[in-house]
Amino acid sequence: MPAGSSKKRERQYEHIKDSALDRGESERRAKEIAARTVNKERARHGESKTASRSSLHDTSSRRGGRRSHPVSQGPTKEQLYNEAKRRNIHGRSTMNKKELANALGH
Repeated sequence: MPAGSSKKRERQYEHIKDSALDRGESERRAKEIAARTVNKERARHGESKTASRSSLHDTSSRRGGRRSHPVSQGPTKEQLYNEAKRRNIHGRSTMNKKELANALGH
């Protein structure tokens, strides 16, 4: 543990290290995981002199949701066009996506 750590951070370090060992990590890897985790928590709570941007602004918990799906903008132009074709809407070939959506009542 870094010098000047609180008792709470020392307990946290030991708990994380023990957890990693229970999962089958090596002693060296368990210590590394625990130290990185505790250092990140210390940075977030203003207990360290320096902190990286990634330590302070973590996106790991939001990342999957933000990167796994593109922002939904409804059906594609091709899907709208095919629906317009099925409904026999005249002038569909010259319409853009917004016009197709309006013509179909979307």
